[in-house]
Amino acid sequence: MKLNQVTVGCLDYDRSVAFYQRLGLVQIVDSPPRYARFETPTGETFSIHTVDKIGTASTLIYFECDDLDAKVANLQSFGIPFDSLPTDQSWGWREARLSDPAGNPLCLFHGGDNRRFPAWRIDHSTTGKGTTS
Repeated sequence: MKLNQVTVGCLDYDRSVAFYQRLGLVQIVDSPPRYARFETPTGETFSIHTVDKIGTASTLIYFECDDLDAKVANLQSFGIPFDSLPTDQSWGWREARLSDPAGNPLCLFHGGDNRRFPAWRIDHSTTGKGTTS
């Protein structure tokens, strides 16, 4: 299973569309002022929908970047502010944090093999779980 679709609320359709386009997502559905869908270079989709109010964010969206530091520098050159710049984490990822125009938290990261194959990954080969036949 891989992440395929995430939808978050937005308060300002045009600002949010422009923000996600600047992040490098390709807009594939445009239904202003209510809904837009974007696609990542690897095919996962991400959507925004207009809401009256954003509640306490319980969703954190992760976008993996091959060259995180270069991506952050490029986005900063477009005036996108970051809450935290790229930082190495104890779990083997390098992360930078920011928020979209509606306040939804985002994490741009590079995890490499540690994303899918961390040292603490559950070994299903001995339990039979996680296998299909």
